[in-house]
Amino acid sequence: MPYSLSQIRIFEAVAQYESYTRAAEKLFMTQPAVSMQIKQLEEYSGLALFERQGKKMCLTPIGKEVQQYASRVLQAHNDMLGAMKELKGVKGGHLIVSVATTANYFVTQLLAEFSRQHEGINITLDVTNRHTLLDQLENHEPDMVIMGEPPKGHGLQSERLMANPLVVIAAPNHPLVSIDRPLLLSDVLAERFIVREKGSGTRSAIERHLHKHSASCKNTLEMRSNETIKHAVEAGLGLGIVSMHTIQPELDSGRLVVLNVGNFPIQRHWHIVMRKGKRLSPIAREFKRFVMAEAPRFVKSAVGK
Repeated sequence: MPYSLSQIRIFEAVAQYESYTRAAEKLFMTQPAVSMQIKQLEEYSGLALFERQGKKMCLTPIGKEVQQYASRVLQAHNDMLGAMKELKGVKGGHLIVSVATTANYFVTQLLAEFSRQHEGINITLDVTNRHTLLDQLENHEPDMVIMGEPPKGHGLQSERLMANPLVVIAAPNHPLVSIDRPLLLSDVLAERFIVREKGSGTRSAIERHLHKHSASCKNTLEMRSNETIKHAVEAGLGLGIVSMHTIQPELDSGRLVVLNVGNFPIQRHWHIVMRKGKRLSPIAREFKRFVMAEAPRFVKSAVGK
């Protein structure tokens, strides 16, 4: 057989990233090795699968048709691996979970408790941004992803896990903290805000919410993680809008304060997201059941404090 599973995986990666270099980085290969495998695949098949368009390697019409079959092959291979894992049962196996950075605080606690109950399992946890999570789902990498609102379509299925309110935070010595009344949206938007980078799920939710109220943040400072946002707000660089689930330690210690602002919190939800039709191993099914049942218990809401 002239085509290997490895070549099909390389073909799928180049099709997704439209670049030999990015596909090579994703697959931990060299760019020449990826280029050579695609060349061999085209020679074996006698078909032109890619064509260069500027700096991009784009699928030809024939390549797009081949990609549909390549995706099915990779899905079938993952299903086979899942079926093999099932033979091990819930006392063993490997659980692969990826989560949005804002979910890290409570998911690590869930995983710690779950691993105590299932000592024979191996767990891989990746905490990353929304863009990478969607790439991982596209490539069938994790058993499941815990993230905010998933995009429609893309061959994904999701279940709502629990509420994920976004609140306005400030340092305890910020002037707005001493105001003894609910704050207007205009009160806080006059301040500088520390925000996530463009493309993050939290940033998009904030922009949609403010647009709905015909408002926007005029003075912003971008940060690439929620941890840096919290540190910046604590240092007095401005206000922030973050998930309530990421700030419990800072609230308990008095390092941050949640402001009572009109039209807040922004009501979002966490979701468990998987590839549509994905066959979960017994340990992955058990973890999903555990998360759905226990996640609210691991999240202390301070909205009412």
